[in-house]
Amino acid sequence: MPGKLFAVALMGAALTLSGCGESPEQPAATDAVGIPGMKISNARMVLAPVAGNPAAVYFDLAYDGDRQVALNRAEVTGANSAAFHDYAEFEDIRQMQEMLPVPLKKGDRITFEPGGKHLMAMDVSPDLKPGGTTEAAVIVSGGKKQTFPVEIRAAGDER
Repeated sequence: MPGKLFAVALMGAALTLSGCGESPEQPAATDAVGIPGMKISNARMVLAPVAGNPAAVYFDLAYDGDRQVALNRAEVTGANSAAFHDYAEFEDIRQMQEMLPVPLKKGDRITFEPGGKHLMAMDVSPDLKPGGTTEAAVIVSGGKKQTFPVEIRAAGDER
């Protein structure tokens, strides 16, 4: 028994000593937030002309990733909720409606623009003011998130 205790103590000392000095090389950290191959540009939020109404977020999305993904949901910092919307015709009336998930494959380009696909931000904080910025995120099925800065514009500004 004393031999076993000595062996255990010796192993513990060796482990403690190996913690001193240089540490073993660690693998490079990877970016936990971001979707490989996705680039978002030209992002801007246009505030509603009436306080309390939703704001619209427009941007250009380019996807060159190797894996197929689907835009599933979104977030906007300073808004209680956000949802992708598009326009569709129903009974000869063009209406805005919530979008279903949008599949993306390598080479896809989508423009989120006035009169088309866009991101609605609901219950926007009064702290978000024209000339400022906020952050938005698109989330794909599976939960990966791509965040991006968004310029804030007044209702009458260029969209």
